[in-house]
Amino acid sequence: MTIAPVQRTGSTAWTDARLLLALEEVVEGELNRHLKAAREWMPHEYIPWSQGRDFDGVLGGEAWELSQSKVTPLGRVSLVVNLLTEDNLPSYHHEIATLFGRDGAWGTWVHRWTAEEGRHGIAIRDYLLATRAVDPVALERARMDHMGAGFQSDNAHSALHSIAYVAFQELATRISHRNTGHLSGDPLCEQLLAKIANDENLHMVFYRNLLKAAIELTPDLAMQAIRDVVTEFRMPGHGMPGFERSAAQIAIGGIYNLRIHHDDVLQPVLRHLKVLEVGGLGPAGIQAQQELGLFLEGLDGQAARFEERQAALLARRAARAAQA
Repeated sequence: MTIAPVQRTGSTAWTDARLLLALEEVVEGELNRHLKAAREWMPHEYIPWSQGRDFDGVLGGEAWELSQSKVTPLGRVSLVVNLLTEDNLPSYHHEIATLFGRDGAWGTWVHRWTAEEGRHGIAIRDYLLATRAVDPVALERARMDHMGAGFQSDNAHSALHSIAYVAFQELATRISHRNTGHLSGDPLCEQLLAKIANDENLHMVFYRNLLKAAIELTPDLAMQAIRDVVTEFRMPGHGMPGFERSAAQIAIGGIYNLRIHHDDVLQPVLRHLKVLEVGGLGPAGIQAQQELGLFLEGLDGQAARFEERQAALLARRAARAAQA
């Protein structure tokens, strides 16, 4: 296990090792709760296999064409982004296994989380290929490029930063999957992504409850970690090819944007944990809490300006479509 530099709050020194040990009992309780709440589901049951047929190449099947896709253009872009994000699971597993360890309750959770996340990529890819929703050659090349670059967390400052990050990121992923399903234009896709979104929500609850325990253990350091994560937040797929263009389309289309990020990801977690109401903080904790509040106010303003630009752009598109 990698040991972070000693961090101090008052007279108490916290290393990653000490924090993870202090949270072990909480992890065990949350793991047991998670296992009771999780419902087994089979990815293969959500794939319309009867729609599948051979592609061109070795089997001499039919080449892919855009007209074969049933999903909307927006849904197609978001499905690829979501799948490529899920594809980097080996790197994510390496990150959390290195940080949290592979023993005890932490290790059991690491492997359980990885197993549940693994079926997401399997199911989405099977759906995309069986329904010919995307170009399979372009998808495979994008997977090779993205996985070939690997993944390294932006939040490697401490275990606290990592716990805070995933508390928000799991909720963001849940919402991205859910909204992609809603806007995919295919009820089968929406049904599949609803199952995946439910898994992500359970993962969010696990990490959110860990973060709550961490706030009780070391409020000043937790507040600083939350401040850092919220103000520097990026989705784990940010390094994939063409991400900026895809993210812009996803934002304008209403799958994931600043307003959704502020209202549906940051605020629910922060309100649940009462982060801006935490008292008894030292100077560093108070400063972090104040900076977090100011950042949220600024982000809300940015989201409002985005909504204005989004509405104007969509209005122009509607006008052009009406004239066509």
